[in-house]
Amino acid sequence: MEFVDRLLTCADCGGEFIFTAGEQLFFFDKQFKNDPKRCKPCKSRRAGISARPGAGPAAAGISRTETRTVCSDCGIETTVPFKPTQGRPVLCRQCFQNKRDAPPAVVAAIESVPLSAEIMVVAAHAPQA
Repeated sequence: MEFVDRLLTCADCGGEFIFTAGEQLFFFDKQFKNDPKRCKPCKSRRAGISARPGAGPAAAGISRTETRTVCSDCGIETTVPFKPTQGRPVLCRQCFQNKRDAPPAVVAAIESVPLSAEIMVVAAHAPQA
């Protein structure tokens, strides 16, 4: 398929901009159905607006899906902004914050607790350094 540069009109500022053959090839490869509506300056200005704090989905009136679940650490009922997957722990806000703020050595020590009595017996009889 042959692509040639085309002149389009920006939906925001009304100015004309070139939709290059390379951009058309990119749109074709990505299977985009519509041509761009905005020139690059208007597109970047619009993207800058949505990148500001407070301009996310909640500010636009779009609500996030909250899922009710039970915290894997403390057992309280909580809500999370995602759908939990099977076999992965889900933490409430407090437990997540505690785990995130814990020093790496403490987390490693907690995760390396022996799980069987045999390992504990071997460790008890190990020579002291």
